[in-house]
Amino acid sequence: MLTHGIPKARRVFAGDWRFGDPIGLGSEVSLLLATFAEAGCGILIILGLWTRLASVPLVITMAVAGFIHHAPDPFSTKEKAFLYLAAFILLFFLGGGKYSLDRTLSKPDNY
Repeated sequence: MLTHGIPKARRVFAGDWRFGDPIGLGSEVSLLLATFAEAGCGILIILGLWTRLASVPLVITMAVAGFIHHAPDPFSTKEKAFLYLAAFILLFFLGGGKYSLDRTLSKPDNY
């Protein structure tokens, strides 16, 4: 997700607010939400920190991308959004796993 989120973050910091408005919130709000999900939550998932919570904005973003933004496109174009959507839904239900920061921080000390 960082390959999509970092360019969006650069646009935000440069003041370039041109972005689609797929769900009617306004282009600025849509850009900020997509940037937060793809860059911010993408970093949290890489770290395995607050994985379940961080996957929620990404599930929403990928659902909007697949079902709304790419709706008129052929399946081969929206396939990647659906694959990411499935992965983030799994992360929501399964969590970060054995080697995540979530598990490391919540594990009691057994020394």
